[in-house]
Parts: sequence; structure tokens; C-alpha cells
Amino acid sequence: MTVGTQVRQALANARSVQANFETFALQTKDEEASERYNKAAAQIQEIIEGLEIRMGEIEQEEPSFKIDQ
Repeated sequence: MTVGTQVRQALANARSVQANFETFALQTKDEEASERYNKAAAQIQEIIEGLEIRMGEIEQEEPSFKIDQ
């Protein structure tokens, strides 16, 4: 497995985790828990942004990794 594939996979996983946290925040009736889930989702967003930057760098270095979206 190439680094590009691994980063792409990590990015997909991070997006999934973020979506789960956002769903948990909406589903819980506990205000404190909801805040914690939203905070975790925001932290994951920072990770996603870093992975997106790295994926862009990888695609520039090796255009064959680029996927048209």
C-alpha cells in the first residue's frame, strides 16, 4: 500500500469519525456530552484539514494519486 493510499484511507476514516461525533452530539440529551462530542468533532476537523493538505502535496508530487472528484 502506498503512502498516498494510506493518507487517503486515513482521511476517509477521519471524516467517518467526525460524522459519528456529530451524530452523537445531536442524539444525546445530555448537554455536557453534546458539547464534548462537538468539541471532538472540531478537533477531528483540524486533523482532516491537515490530511487534506498532505493529500494535496502527495498529488502534486505524484499526479497518479489524484482522483477527480
